[in-house]
Amino acid sequence: MNNGTDFWTLVVIVGMALVTALTRCFFFILDKPWGLPDWAHRALHYAPVAALSAVVIPEIVMTHGQLIATWQDARLYAAVAGAAWYFWRGGVLGTMLTGMAVYLPLHLGLGW
Repeated sequence: MNNGTDFWTLVVIVGMALVTALTRCFFFILDKPWGLPDWAHRALHYAPVAALSAVVIPEIVMTHGQLIATWQDARLYAAVAGAAWYFWRGGVLGTMLTGMAVYLPLHLGLGW
């Protein structure tokens, strides 16, 4: 590394620290209360579902960065069984137990 690289690295770190401090302190800097608009409140109701879907769905339909090419994958059947349980009875614990009850025999027993 040369001195120019070290200088720009320091500039980027200081800049990121300033941006982080400003965005975290923004609500304290304002002198009057600030609220989100109604459309933002409605959008925040969907954020947990979107985040969970973004994590879970790729794990179900992909292997090693590629879409699965066979129906002999235990994750597919476990996801369908878990979703069916959730829509039938509701509850997260039952959904997880049902999904694992389908997944484990197919994965360990049949090697899917």
